[in-house]
Amino acid sequence: MSMNIGLKLGKNGFFSSGFFFVLPGLIGFGLFFIFPFCLSMIYAFMDKPVNGSFIGFANFRSLFVNRAYLRGLANTIRFIGISAPLNLIISLAIAMMLNKIIRGRQWFSLLFLVPLVIPSGSMVFFWKTLFSYDGALNGMLQNFSISKINWLDSVLALPVMILIFLWKNCGYNMILFLAGLSNIPKDYYEAAWMDNASSFQAFRHITFPCLLPTFVLAFIMSIINSFKIFREIYLITGNYPQESIYTLQHFMNNMFASLNYPRLTSATALLVLIMFFFTQFLLRLERRVA
Repeated sequence: MSMNIGLKLGKNGFFSSGFFFVLPGLIGFGLFFIFPFCLSMIYAFMDKPVNGSFIGFANFRSLFVNRAYLRGLANTIRFIGISAPLNLIISLAIAMMLNKIIRGRQWFSLLFLVPLVIPSGSMVFFWKTLFSYDGALNGMLQNFSISKINWLDSVLALPVMILIFLWKNCGYNMILFLAGLSNIPKDYYEAAWMDNASSFQAFRHITFPCLLPTFVLAFIMSIINSFKIFREIYLITGNYPQESIYTLQHFMNNMFASLNYPRLTSATALLVLIMFFFTQFLLRLERRVA
């Protein structure tokens, strides 16, 4: 009897064979990510990193009167609010188009996946060459007697960064949507066509409900990937870019450069807290709608 219990725990229990395969990754994640993060949170409640004293939530309160932090927060929310929905819409449209293609689907999919494997640093030279004041795009505009545009140092910097984000990340969500579309039974659409349903009705009552879990996952991943746009912004424009693309990552990077660890860790804690509650809200909403 005890042997049967042991076999059952080995197959379905906590200490299954799969758990031991994941254990090295869990140890590494906990040791190099979770533990340093928890340790750094101590600085959020101190007035200075060395020989500091406990000051409670003073660092958090100071953030909401800091103009640089508030500007970075507003710009980050604006960027996510525009780029994440656009990423979902465009990648879903591409996935639905590819889902209808029978011949050459792999080649078209590969075309949209290429940006994922190109390092960001390798593309910085291209984007600089394209959007700089004396770059290729302004050169083409001058051929049509249009004056030069300062793409990276004006309000147009935000649309440029959104374009770079979409180019980089649409392929990832496209793969998620293709996987979701392949799991929808064809019988659903055949029954809808027999009832003379339109394409919009089929999308509303079949495609969207079946893709809802994929939508939530793709939206969360789009938000996470939107924070990675800092690499491109930093490499193209430096520490202090145009005001409309100054993000929270710029603020944190500048706090790190100035060794202001209490303000850095308090800003990080707020960001993690916001992301946690927002993700939980999306998951609960998905379960309720489903």
